[in-house]
Amino acid sequence: MNISRFDGRSARRAALALMCAVTVLAGAGCDDSQRSSSSAHQHPAARGSVVSVTPVADLDAKEVAGRLAKAGIDATQVRYGVRAHRIVYRTVDFKGTPTTASELVTMPKNDERSLRVVSWLHGTEVYRGEVASVNDQSPDRATALLFASTGRAVSAPDYLGLGKGPGIHPYGNPKATVTASVDALRATRTFARREGRGLDQRVLVSGFSQGGPATMLVGRALQQGVDPYFRPGALAPVAGPFDLSGFEAAAADDKVERSSLYLAYFATTWNRMYGLYSAPDQAFRAPYDKTVQTLFDGDHKASELAAALPRTSKQLFTEEFLQKVRHPTGDLRRKLEVMDTTCDWRPDVPVHLFHSRGDKDVSFANSLRCQRQLTAHGADQQLSDAGEFDHSTTVLKTLPQIVREFDTTR
Repeated sequence: MNISRFDGRSARRAALALMCAVTVLAGAGCDDSQRSSSSAHQHPAARGSVVSVTPVADLDAKEVAGRLAKAGIDATQVRYGVRAHRIVYRTVDFKGTPTTASELVTMPKNDERSLRVVSWLHGTEVYRGEVASVNDQSPDRATALLFASTGRAVSAPDYLGLGKGPGIHPYGNPKATVTASVDALRATRTFARREGRGLDQRVLVSGFSQGGPATMLVGRALQQGVDPYFRPGALAPVAGPFDLSGFEAAAADDKVERSSLYLAYFATTWNRMYGLYSAPDQAFRAPYDKTVQTLFDGDHKASELAAALPRTSKQLFTEEFLQKVRHPTGDLRRKLEVMDTTCDWRPDVPVHLFHSRGDKDVSFANSLRCQRQLTAHGADQQLSDAGEFDHSTTVLKTLPQIVREFDTTR
């Protein structure tokens, strides 16, 4: 045995233990990344490590029920009070560069030491202050309260560039969607350990609208072993644009509600990531070519965008750009195909799709497409039609069904 080497390791472990003790006394806790590493200097930005924890809600069961009722969600399944925290954690951007992101973590106020965990993936948000970790009135916060009040831990990532995350949200980027969501689960597990609780390996993944394809992306990544601990337990996507090529083409033809806003968000974000045009006037008509680029920076609310944009894509975009969206080629087509095939695999767990035929934002045909792809692979799947509801109401009506679905998952 090399005694000098042994003594050096012992000294480092002792120093690390002292550092953790000081950190705990300061009220910040000690990351698992610190405990598992022999040298914090060697792993300064472990993905999923916790940067900060901020309490944002502490509600009894009656108060949770009141919040759900106010949000339009059936509260009859509420069983427990809930504590909620905003967690900032380390992750990477779509280029693999270290960054941070935020999430809402909710846990039931009960005596269970081992909890099933739900990963809730939210829909399209243009304003960083609208997401669950920072907006107390967010429908996504109410959703996280619902799942936690039924006895589960919830990881609700804000995604990159929203909430307390720096930069601009990489809307629709598949890699960033997975990394931010999986690293959020890791941070949730670290936080749960600090609270003396454990998380089951089998993640119940659900999401709405943009979170629909995100559910399938995260589920597939977990099944493929992107994390050594977590695996998918069940998948429940709601009203997702599983045919992104078709969705954007429909927006170009003004066949979806809020078509100009959706398509402008897509165009400006994908231009930053992939270079869809070399100058704004190639995509946007005057005078919007001077303003649209700055509107989608995460600091403008949806109401501000709606007021600043024309109602139709035809008024906002050049005909040349609309044709490019209707008939994508080259790199754009390849990038869109990745998002057109989020259901084109065989999950090892049940998939329950939810949608409404009354949805005018994301057509029911998107979920039918997803179902066909899953069926072709022999997946255990079903699709439930919630009825003649609009896009936003669809998720509110289906959440109690998703809770029941997760109740039957073992």
